[in-house]
Amino acid sequence: MPAPHNPFKAAIAKGELQLGCWLGLADPYIAEISAGAGFDWLLIDGEHAPNDLRSITAQLQVIAGRSTHAMVRPPVGETWIIKQLLDAGAQSLLIPMVESGIQAQELVDAVTYPPYGVRGVGSALARASDFAAIEDYLTSAREQICLLAQVENQKGMDALEDILTIDGLDGVFIGPSDLAADMGYIGQPVHSEVMAAVLDATKQIVAAGKAAGILTLDQDLQAQCRDLGATFIATEIDVTLFARNMRTSAADAAKRFK
Repeated sequence: MPAPHNPFKAAIAKGELQLGCWLGLADPYIAEISAGAGFDWLLIDGEHAPNDLRSITAQLQVIAGRSTHAMVRPPVGETWIIKQLLDAGAQSLLIPMVESGIQAQELVDAVTYPPYGVRGVGSALARASDFAAIEDYLTSAREQICLLAQVENQKGMDALEDILTIDGLDGVFIGPSDLAADMGYIGQPVHSEVMAAVLDATKQIVAAGKAAGILTLDQDLQAQCRDLGATFIATEIDVTLFARNMRTSAADAAKRFK
């Protein structure tokens, strides 16, 4: 029996649009509700949300019961944490702050078993192998792992051409917020110069045959990226969605009873 099929990886390889949502509330209940909402994928955020390995694993478990695909972003692109997340059952990883082709190659090595990579062989203990019930996990896991690099500063943008040459990297995600800050426009991710940089990078990614992705709440930028061939687009964030609607609900209630 081989490793489970990764529908997200298969879809973006064929250029099929995958719409997603960021999960930052760090709660399995929220993840389960979100998994039934109709998004193609959900990103469990370990970089800017209060998640740890146990809370990420719990969210992976509840999402697995739905048709939505789970992706995980670790706080850093270190081999040790990548190993833990893969063993916990994550099949798609978005690695933040990728700044060079060398770093991208190290990430490919981290998700690949020896002799071609450095991923630790401990699958018998892991949820990923269904605790050794998947007999062919060691030989089939790599082809179902989707590795995405997040380029989000000028150093990464300058190295984009090199990053895109790395075999085993499935796609590149552009982070407008951090990029805007690095360009001198902090808090302005849809500044015209930032948007121009994002769109130019999207063109490069697609031209190189990699999947291009982005998280933005700006619908115009979403549409422009899609028009250029972006295949995985996050259109919402659970934290901001909840906060926005809670504030609106409270304000509406206050108006009604004045």
